[in-house]
Amino acid sequence: MKLTIDVEARDGAARTGSITTPRGVLPTPLFMPVGTRAAVKTLDSADLEALGIPLILGNTYHLMLRPGAQLVADMGGLHGFMDWSGHVLTDSGGYQIFSLEPKVTDDGATFRSTYDGDRHHLTPESAVEIQTLLGADIQMVLDVCPPLPSPPKVVQAAVERTAAWAARGRAAFVAGAAERQDRGLEQAQFGISQGGTDVVLRAESARRTVDLGFDGYAIGGLSVGESRDEMLPALASALEHLPEDQPRYLMGVGDPASIVEAVALGVDMFDCVLPTRHARHGTVLTSEGKLSIRRLEFERDERPLDESCGCRVCARWSRSYLRHLHRLKEPTADRLLTIHNVAWLSELVVGMRSAIREGRFEAERRRILDVWG
Repeated sequence: MKLTIDVEARDGAARTGSITTPRGVLPTPLFMPVGTRAAVKTLDSADLEALGIPLILGNTYHLMLRPGAQLVADMGGLHGFMDWSGHVLTDSGGYQIFSLEPKVTDDGATFRSTYDGDRHHLTPESAVEIQTLLGADIQMVLDVCPPLPSPPKVVQAAVERTAAWAARGRAAFVAGAAERQDRGLEQAQFGISQGGTDVVLRAESARRTVDLGFDGYAIGGLSVGESRDEMLPALASALEHLPEDQPRYLMGVGDPASIVEAVALGVDMFDCVLPTRHARHGTVLTSEGKLSIRRLEFERDERPLDESCGCRVCARWSRSYLRHLHRLKEPTADRLLTIHNVAWLSELVVGMRSAIREGRFEAERRRILDVWG
């Protein structure tokens, strides 16, 4: 199911528009919170609906281990299991090849479960099968994400293996069309380009991925140890070879400066654990930068977390109260700070849409970089 983007407005390379799927419409650019184990940490589906979140990400690796992809399928897929009417994108397990360092061969990756130590083998074909059972609207092809910096031969090998796995994953997805139809699933599959910070490899990987005819395209393997100055030329090199009429997704990027710089280059979609992880550590996203709610200066502070934020946390509770909750490790603190951070980052991206439509994106970019750059 090829997804296309209906571009409403452009300002330079930055663009705003919408992606229409069988489930609904995804406005772009957009940020998706990460729901690793079928939940965005400390939030439920009603919270996400109230925040106007149209798309969340689920983690294939964790869900295939607990509770298991077949159980999720039996419970109505991720949408039924979570009682979530919005969109779901599932990653392929490729990030765990970066983070868990499993044994990787041309056939696939062999992991030890982080839960019980059991051995599991993930291939491009089984990644498709698992994500079909999970029932996501968008599934990702299995790729190899090298850490950065890595020797050139390691990055080149990752590009080669990613290309080979992409061909196998695409073939498996196409072959599974009848099964998805029987299940009543309308899924899209995104390809992923790699290449580290090498602009030549980035261009090559993007071209080879596009040649396979995916339903949308992602850029992986960035924000994994390199600086932003190293990331942006590599990103631009990949984007140059991705189709103009299809979604472009930069994986694992969620800091405001990197998001606005990527939007300036023409990226449509983002995901990251940053807003939820920051919240659990008492770090708050604000229009003036990061704020640590742990600081003593907020003990008697009656102001909201961010006086320019319209979220329901800022509308009701003070910094003093939220500091008190966090200091005592009250679970309510994690929940309220997460609601704020997700709302704040989502609204930042919504503001970028407005800036593009109104022809003032460069001023918005400079404003964000002045605080976050």
